[in-house]
Amino acid sequence: MFDSAPSRRDFLRATACGFGSLAFSGLAADSCAKGAEELPHVVPRARRVIFLFMQGGVSHVDSFDYKPRLEQDDGKRMPFDDARQRANTGAGDSPQRVMKSPWKFQQYGASGRWISELFPETARHADNLCFLHGLHTEGVAHGPSTLFLHCGATDFIRPSIGSWIFYGLGSENENLPGFVSICPSAGNGGARNYGSAFLPARYQGTALGKAGLPAKEATIRNLTNSSVAPEEMRRQLDLLQRLNTEQRGRYAHDSQLEAAIRSYELAWRMQLTAPGVLDLAGESAETHALYGIGEKATDNFGRQCLMARRLCESGVRYVQVTYGDNTANPAWDQHSDLPMHAQHARAVDKPIAGLLEDLARRGLLQDTIVWWGGEFGRTPYAQQNGTGRDHNPGGFTVWLAGGGFKPGFAFGQTDEFGHQAIAGKVHMHDLHATILAQLGLDHERLTYRYSGRDFRLTDVYGNVVREVIG
Repeated sequence: MFDSAPSRRDFLRATACGFGSLAFSGLAADSCAKGAEELPHVVPRARRVIFLFMQGGVSHVDSFDYKPRLEQDDGKRMPFDDARQRANTGAGDSPQRVMKSPWKFQQYGASGRWISELFPETARHADNLCFLHGLHTEGVAHGPSTLFLHCGATDFIRPSIGSWIFYGLGSENENLPGFVSICPSAGNGGARNYGSAFLPARYQGTALGKAGLPAKEATIRNLTNSSVAPEEMRRQLDLLQRLNTEQRGRYAHDSQLEAAIRSYELAWRMQLTAPGVLDLAGESAETHALYGIGEKATDNFGRQCLMARRLCESGVRYVQVTYGDNTANPAWDQHSDLPMHAQHARAVDKPIAGLLEDLARRGLLQDTIVWWGGEFGRTPYAQQNGTGRDHNPGGFTVWLAGGGFKPGFAFGQTDEFGHQAIAGKVHMHDLHATILAQLGLDHERLTYRYSGRDFRLTDVYGNVVREVIG
């Protein structure tokens, strides 16, 4: 309180820190430090993750889950429990026309894994892949299933798996964010798929570009300011940090305030580091060719995969690479034109194989988890007796490579048509728990208290799939 009427100068001087405190209350909430529990919880087998997200749902029975019965019974009408029909009416059992795969399968590598001709380049790495054939998930539509894949919930706003990992382990490079999403889609959850929800905002993913636009344009927005000289920007930051230091003196030992102050320094350091990491021009012509960069079909996704390798190599903890678009029907969503799978496979096959080879020869694959998959699989029968397949959350395939997973291994099984998981069943919660475990994180202990309760990625579910760990 003032003893007498203050001058305007006195008023501003006395209240400036008050205004700053109001601003910092928001910043501090966004930069809350983790609890005191020591992390990681156990000795990790992996240090980072690259998630290759195939938006729309690749047909497992046309790619990595060989089912001879589809060819034997092609064209026959047989009863199937249709997930979409059950979701809409409560009764799903109805006759459907079995449809064989348009693509031939053959065995690859010493492991003899069955892979279709859609993925000949990836097939060369069969002995490095760990297949989960009994995956099942929640949600029959793209929106709920995509959110469940990323956040472990179909509707509630929850942090994404990348944010949980960044929150638990931090970044390996103080000059870069810990979580990056390359060319994410605006649909089916949009930014929630790389968002931090109620975790401090510093743990949200940093988006580079967006689906549907050329990957060569993917960069961090507003990374540099050409209208202000670096020296002037540094002076501005120094002034801001001096004001912040005054606040820190008033709130000693406030870790939240300290984290907010550090975030300004990170933004400054990124201006000096990130442009070089995101610039692919320094890579050799041989490396560009390995990823299919410069070839019409593979250039776009090849750039995304090479950028992912460079980010991980530079210390980014979690990188998501999306193959998709921003249309109503996501890339792999072939309800009426299954042969379109061939076009999408050509776009991603060589870049994925190039990424696996590049990581291996650089010694990065052993402690990097490469996770490939979509939000669900597809039905073994024709949708509405047409030329495509509908969504199938009841049984489908993902594969993992590196990071301590068994190479050249297959776990789980769908029925003889590839419709439902029947053995070695792995729920999406289980997959999340297993990936966290390989990073040294116990999914039951990686929690965050919000609104009076402890939350975790796997909610109250999930079991680590020990069978796939080498």
